[in-house]
Amino acid sequence: MGNLEICCLSAVEMAEAIRTKKLSPVEIMDAILHRIEQLNPKVNAYCTIVAESARKQANQAEAMVMRGEEIGPLHGVPVSIKDLIFTKGIRTTGGSKIYENFIPQQDAIVVERLKAAGAIVVGKTNTAEFGWVAITKNPLFGETRNPWNLELTPGGSSGGATASVALGMGPLAIGNDGAGSIRIPSSFCGVFGFKPSFGRVPQYPSFPGWETLAHTGPITRTVADAALAMEVIGGRDDRDFFALPETRLRYLPFLGTDLKGLRVAWSKDLGYAAVDPQVSRITEAAVKTFTTLGCMVEPASPEASSPEQALSTIVATRLPAVLQDKMEEWGEQIGQALAHFVNQHKDKSAKEYLEACFEQLAYWDRIRPFFEKYELLLTPTVTVPPFQLGIYGPKEVAGIKVPPLGWMAFTYPFNLTGQPAATVPCGWTDDGLPIGLQIVGRRFDDVTVLKAAAAFEQASPWADKRPPLG
Repeated sequence: MGNLEICCLSAVEMAEAIRTKKLSPVEIMDAILHRIEQLNPKVNAYCTIVAESARKQANQAEAMVMRGEEIGPLHGVPVSIKDLIFTKGIRTTGGSKIYENFIPQQDAIVVERLKAAGAIVVGKTNTAEFGWVAITKNPLFGETRNPWNLELTPGGSSGGATASVALGMGPLAIGNDGAGSIRIPSSFCGVFGFKPSFGRVPQYPSFPGWETLAHTGPITRTVADAALAMEVIGGRDDRDFFALPETRLRYLPFLGTDLKGLRVAWSKDLGYAAVDPQVSRITEAAVKTFTTLGCMVEPASPEASSPEQALSTIVATRLPAVLQDKMEEWGEQIGQALAHFVNQHKDKSAKEYLEACFEQLAYWDRIRPFFEKYELLLTPTVTVPPFQLGIYGPKEVAGIKVPPLGWMAFTYPFNLTGQPAATVPCGWTDDGLPIGLQIVGRRFDDVTVLKAAAAFEQASPWADKRPPLG
């Protein structure tokens, strides 16, 4: 099997090939590292690569297989970790010069669990500085490029993770999502991204600022890979105050099961978003697939206006609270755009923050009845196709002026509610750029989201469609 063929395998296929001795962990690791060496300079997906350590672990993994030892579900499978997530002994910068030389003394819980399952960390993927914007650019490592067009952004802040998966530089990446940071770049890069229910994957330790909004989850080329990853990384851990109590949930057995009778709403705009015509056309066509799968689909939107102000106020209070006391000490080490953001919002009051938190609760109260009627909500993932590098988002969509978060209007509401949400590749623009369809589930119903995504994948597969770069 050639290097490209190996790199195009899913994590499930890699794990099975290792288990049955059709491929060795060393062969797989060599192929992945060679591909990273070839393609990473073009897209800047990885910011730190630990090739020597990864090869050493691959050799150890191979020896375990040859000795017939018991192995985990991801034994020998290469994984990447977003640079906002702590990795023991591997530099973790958060995309900031402040932490340029920071090497954590412990793994984040998600990394602990991946390693316990036999996965091998290949490196860290690029992010926005402290994940504060939905593109992937920071003062330390620069900007990540979209593998479908190098002049465009992959989105963010998990853009390094999604670009790496799209190009076969690893079958499984772990990202996190505070307002769309898994789903936006997964849509822009043509891969599957899953934001589990808030608290489903424990987050500890972590950089402060996103504790009440961020979800950690998998980015993959197939739904089955994400389901397998969730079986490994999900479950209770009391080190995370917000962790959900369930443990050892299964997801893989539900993939491929019937969607007949599922009540599904399709909202083209959530009642307030401006959407690019190509995005509308492609996602509306994709929604018809759910009807053919037996779902009862009808157009409907929650009776709730945009919660952008609440989300913006929470972020504009929490991040400056973390950083403002250090501004004088850290000075120019903080990126200019982030420093401006902190200075602009450093005087936010406790009253403003609490009002935003109350609005978050009120927003859930407004849309809760909608999800009592419907089991799933379908929307476009992003209102626009991938856009040019160097900007933080378009100011106009379909000729209509939009607020700062207007282009990501479909993602951040479900960070405020904590609901599970996925993005599936559902088509390509006339220019060959990927478009994503978002699948939102009821609170804590991660299984139905993954089941629906897998059914759509089977009906309209995407994994074999690769960027022209690779």
